[in-house]
Amino acid sequence: MKILKLLSKFFIILFLSSIIVKTAISNEPVDIWNIEKKENVIEEKLIKNKKNAENENIQEIKIIDKNQNIIVNNSLATNDVKLAGLYDPAENGLSIDMWSNSNGKEIKLFLENLNSKKLSNFSEKILDVALLTNSYLPSNNISSEEFLNYKFQYLIKKKDFNLIKNFIIKNPSIKDNEKLIRFYTDYYLSNSQLDKSCDIFEHVKIVTDDYLNNFKIYCLIEQGKKEEAQLLFDLKSEFGDLDEFFLNKFNILMGYEKKDELISDKNIFKLHISHKTNKNFSYEPNIDTPKYIWKYLSTSNLLKDSELINIENSDQVKLIETATNEGAYEEQELFDLYKRFQFDFNQLINVKDSYKLLPDYQGRALIYQRLLLTSDSSFKIDLSYMLHKSFAESNLSNAFDEELSKILKSINENKIPSNFTTFYLKNIESEKEKELRIKFNNKIFHQSKLLNYFLNKTSLPKVEKEANDLLKKIKKNKKYSFSKKDIMMIESLKSDGVQILKKYDKLYEHKQNLPVEINSMIVNGETGLILLKIADLIGEDKLEDIDLESLSFIVGIFNELNTINLRNEILLKVLPLKV
Repeated sequence: MKILKLLSKFFIILFLSSIIVKTAISNEPVDIWNIEKKENVIEEKLIKNKKNAENENIQEIKIIDKNQNIIVNNSLATNDVKLAGLYDPAENGLSIDMWSNSNGKEIKLFLENLNSKKLSNFSEKILDVALLTNSYLPSNNISSEEFLNYKFQYLIKKKDFNLIKNFIIKNPSIKDNEKLIRFYTDYYLSNSQLDKSCDIFEHVKIVTDDYLNNFKIYCLIEQGKKEEAQLLFDLKSEFGDLDEFFLNKFNILMGYEKKDELISDKNIFKLHISHKTNKNFSYEPNIDTPKYIWKYLSTSNLLKDSELINIENSDQVKLIETATNEGAYEEQELFDLYKRFQFDFNQLINVKDSYKLLPDYQGRALIYQRLLLTSDSSFKIDLSYMLHKSFAESNLSNAFDEELSKILKSINENKIPSNFTTFYLKNIESEKEKELRIKFNNKIFHQSKLLNYFLNKTSLPKVEKEANDLLKKIKKNKKYSFSKKDIMMIESLKSDGVQILKKYDKLYEHKQNLPVEINSMIVNGETGLILLKIADLIGEDKLEDIDLESLSFIVGIFNELNTINLRNEILLKVLPLKV
């Protein structure tokens, strides 16, 4: 294989030299990497089964002067992308120009504000539509790079890796999407799912970052494509300095050298190939070990069994607490460790005073043991609060999450002291929400079977007839009074084109005057910014907790924008009875 490597280098240099000579003869400057398919013999071998091989250079690598980063080509050195997104604008009644007329200063203000909040599920859905709809990027007081970075920040914060993958695949020409690619690959590698990390390179043919190029070379080796890995490695070595650590590991992975014992935890990729190339791999984490390394050690079964931890060694106990907080150990393992501590009778009886005299980790063990010994509801929740507070003060809140929920569920809610009600409700794990079936009540307009229209179960002509028939019955009932919910529903039907007979116009009064600012933005086509404002208005609130006046206002805006899907979600959440 060493001979193959040397020959490969020789032919590459010869190949490139011939092109340089041709270029020197010509009077016109030529990009040496824009080569016709017939000239690129090496590349043809690697992609011979591709139909459009001429457009799919396996790397198209070029070196930047005075910079040893590998880039794709000159055009990708800057972001010339004008269009980016995932969803079809028509899906939500939006336009490809939804950002074009908006002021970037306002966009940045709202996005930064939203990024600082813990948004409700519905607010997140609005942001999904706003940021991930295929549209032209805004250009007024905001650069393309700035706006794209907000998209990337949102996707990373959301941690929906299927969404991230789809975005990367559908927007291959965005240079800066390598932030997303690295986030994606590192996440799956830290979970010991190398196949998923490598899969992204099947969809992203061109990468510009050294880290990702090395990762791709490694994936090719793991997939048994050593010739392709060698070619890519040689191209990198000819045009830039290779990372010495990766160079050593590459030679081992290719079978050129024997295994070594070099270990690096500079990033998750280096830690992984350290593990991969060393049969006697051993890594001792510490208090400051990053979360991704804890995750990798856990999913790769490289952590010490908690039963082997010496409880007399404070550093080892604190290490387990930190690792549990990072999700590397199960909570039960930590609390089983707490059970091994020995406390005398007086310490257990006077727990509220005794725990203060102990190191924090021993204090937590004492509180937990005392908690297990009591059946008194008031005392149990009091101790739970103390333990929760101790974890929080040590920045270990995640280590006492599931166990706290389990303890709180064992307490009768009716026996919770009033001063602990908020703590109880906030920390008890909510049961999985069951899908609730809508119960129709055809005596009330907003609870009637007309709701099937918003579930896409009834056609417009059919719902038009049903609506007028129901209004005919309601008109005869002199006691019936149209509620806010009724009005929200009928105005939404009208907005969709349902023709309501004029004789029913006086059944209710409705005058929704949208603010001049919103009307102006609608006329100006600033739908993206309007969505940001609505998301900011809802913020952390659940739909069922928002007052009807505000909901009616929001539904009215969605009707004007024709964003049917988001509007329907509101209506189906707040209008019907459910069983």
